[in-house]
Amino acid sequence: MAILVTGAAGFIGHHVTRALLARGEEVVGLDDLNPYYPPQLKRDRLAALALAPGADRFRFVEADIADHVAVDRGLEAQPVERIVHLAAQAGVRYSIENPRAYARSNLVGHLNLLELGRRLQVAHLVYASSSSVYGGNDALPFSVGAPVDHPVSLYAATKRADELMSETYAHLYRLPLTGLRFFTVYGPWGRPDMAVWLFTDAILAGRPIRVFNGGDMRRDFTYVDDIVAGVLAALDRPPPDDGAPKPGGSRGPHSLYNLGNSRSEKLLRLIELIEAACGREAVRVFEPMQPGDVKDTFADITATTRDLGWFPTTSLEGGVAAFVPWFRARHGV
Repeated sequence: MAILVTGAAGFIGHHVTRALLARGEEVVGLDDLNPYYPPQLKRDRLAALALAPGADRFRFVEADIADHVAVDRGLEAQPVERIVHLAAQAGVRYSIENPRAYARSNLVGHLNLLELGRRLQVAHLVYASSSSVYGGNDALPFSVGAPVDHPVSLYAATKRADELMSETYAHLYRLPLTGLRFFTVYGPWGRPDMAVWLFTDAILAGRPIRVFNGGDMRRDFTYVDDIVAGVLAALDRPPPDDGAPKPGGSRGPHSLYNLGNSRSEKLLRLIELIEAACGREAVRVFEPMQPGDVKDTFADITATTRDLGWFPTTSLEGGVAAFVPWFRARHGV
């Protein structure tokens, strides 16, 4: 029986798939290779998976999660026992430019995966939520029990909607579900629209970097290897259907956890670390806060550590020191 990983050609999906193969799992990867950022990067991730240990246990299906017919057709010949649902339309700022892409992928697509899980009676469905659901909450660190009813971007609203739909399926169908609120994930094979990639690319090319809110921002930057360890820890521990309250408040088989480094780092500190790793200073252009953005993020991982035995091990210094050489090697700079 296989594990289905949606978004397998994406940043986190690539790393999760590699880790599952390394521990002997059979994996079906699903992705639509959409052009939100250059699809060649996604194809290169798939090419790297084809060379990874256990690659003979990996099968790729190209399909859009919003097209349930295509998804069902792609999985016809492959029994699926568990699902790691990471596919989504990402990006806070892009949700202002193209809101319908978020409704299609994050709402219809998530519903299709819930329906797939219900139909197949999977043992566990782990899905990606986001720290964005906390909105402008100023009670730091963010706890999974905090109110999350005032999103400041459509992206955040769709991720909160995913959590609510999942709660409904856990209640109606007793489908075991775990939602993971990711906090600013970075690392090799990352996304080109994220700060660590953008800053590294610009600094090495001698271009200015855009620093929002005058640099007065903090983020809980989380290295991708730590995120992968958290995803696998969650996958291996489905929430019990015992009527007891779970993190996030459900009394059904549905838990919510933060996956963050549990450190709120200054944005200017990130820039300094990238400058040091690149051996060059950044040309900084200070700009106001962008619509839909938030000033601070900071994960309370008490419940995650208690229930999943998970704790991040990579500092921001160590993560940047690993990312920049990977970036330079990939781009020959």
